[in-house]
Amino acid sequence: MIRERHLLGPGPSNPYPEATRALAQPLLGHLDPEFLRIMDETCEMLRTVWGTQNARTLPLSATGSAGMEAAFVNTVHPGDVVVVAVNGLFGQRMTDVAARCGAEVVAVEHEWGQPVDVDRVLSAHPSPTVIAAVHAETSTGVRSDVAALGAGKGDALLLTDAVTSIGGIELRADDWGIDIGYAGTQKCLGVAPGLAPFTIGDRAFERRVEKPRSWYLDLGMLGGYVGEAGVKDGGKAQRTYHHTAPTAMVASLHAGLTRILAEGLDAVWARHQAAGDALQAGLQDLGLELFVAEGSRLPELTTVRVPEGVDSAAVRTALLERHGIEIGAGAGPYASSVWRIGLMGRNARPDMVLLVLAALEDVLGR
Repeated sequence: MIRERHLLGPGPSNPYPEATRALAQPLLGHLDPEFLRIMDETCEMLRTVWGTQNARTLPLSATGSAGMEAAFVNTVHPGDVVVVAVNGLFGQRMTDVAARCGAEVVAVEHEWGQPVDVDRVLSAHPSPTVIAAVHAETSTGVRSDVAALGAGKGDALLLTDAVTSIGGIELRADDWGIDIGYAGTQKCLGVAPGLAPFTIGDRAFERRVEKPRSWYLDLGMLGGYVGEAGVKDGGKAQRTYHHTAPTAMVASLHAGLTRILAEGLDAVWARHQAAGDALQAGLQDLGLELFVAEGSRLPELTTVRVPEGVDSAAVRTALLERHGIEIGAGAGPYASSVWRIGLMGRNARPDMVLLVLAALEDVLGR
């Protein structure tokens, strides 16, 4: 029997019904005027969830990892100094991508599970070209103060990973000084994976690499998908051909964003916070220890230490097979000693909190 599985790990959240239904609609051509209207509206809604007025805010036709690569290949020239705050797996990936662009990478290492030390990052180099940090570190469930990095960045560009934060917690790209940001659709936005919500401000775009190492991710060739509010040429939006856009995925994102903004972004953030608070309190009532210290925990992604003597993989398998619930293992050095439980998008609800707590109580025999 086919059953719905409740995805409570760091991977895809259960999509909103509107987003799922949009995937089943008849396909539009990528140059169809109706699709161009949907794309324009999607870009405008993305500006709202990013908290930006950037004209170049759009869903890149790839997952969040490609969004990360697009951010670096378009803004990092060989020899540029790139300071990267590393407090988990995705900060580590940033250092790898920056190095492949020929950057002089200054990695500011932190203990996993700790928020970024803003002072150490800002003092790591006197004149970096780019400062890069993860807002919500998916591998550990910790939130870092991106606004403080933006306030102290000086002439550097601030590049931010918002994959797990967008649509789940407060995100204000313009107010916080974020120059380049990338995200994913599959977490708090509640849309299937496949697009990378992306934004780049004029300050960063003016410093871009003329011919990036990636043809596909060259932002200079993506003008045709910025929309009527985007790059202008003689009063008309540029729509140069670059590649065939994934029309069904864009329509699905459009539906998901419409649903989120109808609820209200502040209300969506509050819903995620309430669900996360309730889950974390319930986990501690079960005698489980949370991985991240209070004050730095993400509400949408909770990390829990696996109790001593408990087989992490066996518990995750039992949750999936007996209750249809999938939680994630830890990452890197904590692969077998931490669980990651996500309440994102449609899963950020009181009934899901009760469901996961009851299932864990059953499987752990508590």
